[in-house]
Amino acid sequence: MADIGQVLGDYKIRSLLHTGPVSQVFEVVEQRSSRHFAMKILLPEHSDNPVHRKQLFNDAEIGSELRHENVINIVKVSRSENTPHFVMEFFPSGSIRKRLQSRDPKDKEFLKEYAKKIMRQTATGLAYMNASGFVHLDIKPDNILVNALGQTKIADFAISRRTKIGFFAKLFKKKSGPEGTASYMSPEQINGQPLDGRSDIYSFACTAYEVVCGRPPFRGNSTSDLLRKHLVEKPSPPQVHTPDLTDPFGTLILKMLSKKREDRPKTFHEVLMELRKIRVFKSIPDKDDEDHRGSMEM
Repeated sequence: MADIGQVLGDYKIRSLLHTGPVSQVFEVVEQRSSRHFAMKILLPEHSDNPVHRKQLFNDAEIGSELRHENVINIVKVSRSENTPHFVMEFFPSGSIRKRLQSRDPKDKEFLKEYAKKIMRQTATGLAYMNASGFVHLDIKPDNILVNALGQTKIADFAISRRTKIGFFAKLFKKKSGPEGTASYMSPEQINGQPLDGRSDIYSFACTAYEVVCGRPPFRGNSTSDLLRKHLVEKPSPPQVHTPDLTDPFGTLILKMLSKKREDRPKTFHEVLMELRKIRVFKSIPDKDDEDHRGSMEM
């Protein structure tokens, strides 16, 4: 197991940031430059597991190809037998999940104040990712990092993959069960169908719903019950849980949650166009409009 003070390559481990089921993320310092980075390392008991190694390196390889201010950037990969890991930019902040689970009222206020900024930046990062030929496939509050200014970055590409078109989509259709997180999976992801950016739009909608309502659109007594609801149950308008939400925002969320992908926005660029035109909460002035007015007055 990696320890504080240990040196891997040219990186000295400084502190533990996060522990997951199969990996840990540490803050590290590059010794030759004194710059701070984050390092994701498989736990020792999983370091020789071919599935976990494949996901770790998939996470690293796709992240290495993406360069965008709203996407975590990967800088170095090690395929070590004992300590497989990769190094990424250090973004000193927690995930949306951390704020959703917090009992501090300030975190709830933060999510309400910055909801639109978080959604726009996440959608912008996903627009770039999809346009670059990738689908994320695991968009959820855990994989969206946000700092105190509302600046947002998408992380974790463990199950992300390139999009396939036409004949190649059928050729590359997965034979195993669906990958993803049950509360955020699109109907086509659950059914093992070829996927494109509209699947990420559905997962994004589930995440946005949870950010403003404090709960995802569907809950189930079991994983199979939850997946069934994604396939057949109509979601409640988010205004049912949060009356302060505007009707245009609720309409956009429900459109993105359409069972048929043909009924959703075609791309995240369409989502962004809609987000620019609407307010999220009735009680909060649109910061984007205020910022625009302020810049015009300067």
